[in-house]
Amino acid sequence: MDTLRGVDSGYIRVRDGTRIAYSLQGDVDSNARVVLLHSLGMDRNFWQPVVAQLATRAHVLTVDCRGHGASDKPPGLYTVERFAQDVHELVSAFRFDDVVIAGASMGGCVALQFAGTWPRLTRGVGLFDTTAWYGEAALENWEERATKAETGGLTPMVEFQSTRWFSDAFRAAHPEIVQRCIDTFLRNDEHAFASTCRMLGAFDGRPLLSKVRARCSVLVGEQDYAAPPEMACALHDGIAGSSLTVIPHARHLTPLETPDIVVSELVKLLDSSA
Repeated sequence: MDTLRGVDSGYIRVRDGTRIAYSLQGDVDSNARVVLLHSLGMDRNFWQPVVAQLATRAHVLTVDCRGHGASDKPPGLYTVERFAQDVHELVSAFRFDDVVIAGASMGGCVALQFAGTWPRLTRGVGLFDTTAWYGEAALENWEERATKAETGGLTPMVEFQSTRWFSDAFRAAHPEIVQRCIDTFLRNDEHAFASTCRMLGAFDGRPLLSKVRARCSVLVGEQDYAAPPEMACALHDGIAGSSLTVIPHARHLTPLETPDIVVSELVKLLDSSA
């Protein structure tokens, strides 16, 4: 019997009343459960090139993190812990009790928080283009970006963002993908974006590294200067038994720039923890 189905999308209202948007795709009867979390300013559609390849072997949950996409955008303080709690409530609602959780950039911070907080629910962890800590100047740097969004809007930030997202060669070869990302970025609410920037500036997940018990894949683009390879190396050094992959010539959004490599790492996590 064909157990594949189309996209099942909807909302879950979490404990504080915020509605979190999600999509479920893939093999509904599979014991392989994958949760994918997008980067700052993107939404769950970010993962479509990856989901398209995973759908025949896993049941895949993609999420619009709070403040993003179709999810609610409540005012006030955002924290990585709260984002991870949102994911935990979705995972619990769908009885995904043994998951491979992966995130890119911001989503990687949330995946790390989830894996360190709920190790018994975590079958594997993918930390892509991300970090446990943005460094000594993080608060100042992220506050500057938040203030720019609030005072000048997102349009003036497009060039800065797009050159960080993708290598020069990829931008030249795939302008349609770049434009889709720009369109998604510009749909963001400026204040929610700023709150998320401040969240990342305040995040320090280094104490979580020793709490990750599941098999872990750390992946980074060689040219990534948003979360550079030395940050990936710190993740790898801090998580026992993790693997590290550095992708030549790639930049920050590897699930879009090199989806085949990202899928390969996720399949390894699924296979190794089966």
